[in-house]
Amino acid sequence: MSAISAPSSSPAPRTAAASRNRLRGPERVVVAQHRWALWIMGVLPVLATVSLVGAWLWTEHVLDAFAATGCSVTHTTPGCDATVNAYLDRQMWLREVLDRAGLLMMVLPALIGIFVAGPVIARELESGTYRLAWTQSVTPARWLAAKLAVPTVVTLASVSVLSAACTWAQGRADRAYQGQEWHERTAYGSMGTVPVGYALCMLAIGALAGLLLRRTLTAMVVTVIGYGTLVAAFNSVRNSLWPTLTDTFRQGSHYRFPDGAINVGTGWLTDSGRRLPHSACLEWAPDFKQCLTEKNIALRYFDYHPASHFWPLQLVETGILLALAALVVALAFRVLRRHHG
Repeated sequence: MSAISAPSSSPAPRTAAASRNRLRGPERVVVAQHRWALWIMGVLPVLATVSLVGAWLWTEHVLDAFAATGCSVTHTTPGCDATVNAYLDRQMWLREVLDRAGLLMMVLPALIGIFVAGPVIARELESGTYRLAWTQSVTPARWLAAKLAVPTVVTLASVSVLSAACTWAQGRADRAYQGQEWHERTAYGSMGTVPVGYALCMLAIGALAGLLLRRTLTAMVVTVIGYGTLVAAFNSVRNSLWPTLTDTFRQGSHYRFPDGAINVGTGWLTDSGRRLPHSACLEWAPDFKQCLTEKNIALRYFDYHPASHFWPLQLVETGILLALAALVVALAFRVLRRHHG
């Protein structure tokens, strides 16, 4: 006698699993479409990190070997000329490695923006292949979210690792005579949180350019122009993102500008505390002392950012970049809704 088995409840978990897989569907498509570009984005920071660590380990060996010779860079003695020159050549080589790493970090956000603007967004809109995804129970908003989510995860991981490696290398390079100052463009742009901010901001700008222009090449060109504009804007206002320190001293006194600081402005202070530009009285002019007297100049001043302002400047700039990225992403979704519902 056969028995009728009760209906199994197993389809429910399968349905839930199918639902979860369906939620991950657009992301899997993005990974499949751009796997080689994503692999390069993932492998590049690993290779760069290995190169930086290897360069520093070799340079540290050179430092130890030079210290064992008894020669000095500042007080070169007879017989040490060749040793000192060889040592300085190796330090200059380390400087070049750090410069190239900094240039890579400055170019990387533009490459990320180009990748999102062209191959990820504009190409699908230009060719019309996006319609296939939207007929597979994927809404336009979900489609765009997937297009942004996958590059964002890879960008965060890649740029964070590479930025940490550059920060470590720059810090270790303080022992070298050819080390970089923190405020140099390639050094500042490769360390801390700023590279992550630029990368995410350019990812958002690339997406907006692709949605608006719907032409691969045009969107990529506009994204590059946008990156140049963004960098130029922050370079012009960066020193104003955090309050500067001011030192005042009398003309002719033995004032020493703080080591590692960046000069933001210099000039004269009158007896009443009014600021005058440095050109108000030129030291080499014949009437220099008379000028000081006539304009009631009492002190000279320097506005500057010390090395301790590195992190405040980084965090403020990063915060602005992330806020701008969020605003651009919101605008991108608004554009998508307006054109495609």
